[in-house]
Amino acid sequence: MKHRNRYYLRSKITEAKFRQIIRFFAMDFTATDTAELTNISVRSINSIFIKIRHKIAQACEEISPFEGVVELDESYFGARRVRGKRGRGASGKTIVFGLLKREGNVYTEIISDCSKVTLQGIVRGHIELDSVINTDGWRGYDGLVDLGFNKHLRVNHGNNEFACGDRHINGIESFWGYAKKRLIKFNGIDKKMFYLHLKETEYRFNHRHNNLYLNLLKLLRENPL
Repeated sequence: MKHRNRYYLRSKITEAKFRQIIRFFAMDFTATDTAELTNISVRSINSIFIKIRHKIAQACEEISPFEGVVELDESYFGARRVRGKRGRGASGKTIVFGLLKREGNVYTEIISDCSKVTLQGIVRGHIELDSVINTDGWRGYDGLVDLGFNKHLRVNHGNNEFACGDRHINGIESFWGYAKKRLIKFNGIDKKMFYLHLKETEYRFNHRHNNLYLNLLKLLRENPL
């Protein structure tokens, strides 16, 4: 049986119309704007966008282990800072741990805390042992050498040290800036949806040098909605 739409099976939306939706998604249009431009209900567009984000998240989770020069850092997303609560103890925020291969991809994971056990568990599962790891001075990164990561470089932000030659985490910090600037346009994201928006942001960053529209079409041809 020949499907009417190779990207969205059992859909009444034609393939040409769906390609138009994908193009607007790639251009980072909102569901409301996309609905107006395609004459499809906002509810239907929202449903399609959510399904696309699930496919994107799945692709991001399948990323290969990192090797080479890798930067690690955590960041906080959510409500404005609560008075008296700062830094890694910030209250009411979602904690995200990030790994970035220099001049390459980023991988993010939502975590419950920044403890050594939590961070090291992710590092062991996503980074090759012969990689050069760059972190700040947070104690959660203590002991990586004991795990076999013999090349662990650190910058001490507490002493106003942010870079020393190739020893820095400027790349992952730039990603945090990009992610927060992009996500703020949603005027608050339901915590249930934050993971999907985070992974979409990760995917967009990782394909920043490519044609995102064509990448998405390829993704959905291989794994249709």
